[in-house]
Amino acid sequence: PPEQAARMKKLQEQEKRQKVEFRKRMEQEVSQFIQATGEPRRRFQPMNKIERSILHDVAEVAGLTSFSFGDDEDSRYVMVFKKEFAPSDEELEAYRRGEEWDPARAEERRRLRELAAQQEEAELESGPAPPGPPNDYKDKYRHLIGSDAAKAAARTMEANKAYGCVPVANKRDTRSIEEAMNEIRAKKRLYLTAGE
Repeated sequence: PPEQAARMKKLQEQEKRQKVEFRKRMEQEVSQFIQATGEPRRRFQPMNKIERSILHDVAEVAGLTSFSFGDDEDSRYVMVFKKEFAPSDEELEAYRRGEEWDPARAEERRRLRELAAQQEEAELESGPAPPGPPNDYKDKYRHLIGSDAAKAAARTMEANKAYGCVPVANKRDTRSIEEAMNEIRAKKRLYLTAGE
């Protein structure tokens, strides 16, 4: 019946208008956030899937990093980060567990780990040299590979973890997620333009 089709069209237009209005509101909030100097991250109210995808898109266009947290659909919310305050894996894990992130506590933990590593290193260096021929290939070829190489490698790994730099191996997945997101956006655009 034509009245049903008209009703459907009206509903679709209303939905589209709401999305446009929501996007405008998010754009305003995000630009306020960018201008707020003392605010490295902002947590938004829980939203539905469509609203979250709009906010992620707005954040991406603005050059920000954004993540969704929360287990069930009703309580899922988006957090937006300024690029220079992009969260480390440790910070993300805290949010995923539903905890508040405390940078001071994390820094303290990092210092303790570093201290432990230094003590271990000191003990290794002051320990007695093993008698007889070296039985470990690392000892055997120490003059070739050097004992500092391995320690340096361990240290860079630690630094990467501490500052949220992602090893290349972990980046492989994010690219496919971005590609998937771009595909979704392209489909959305097609769908929206087809519906006009």
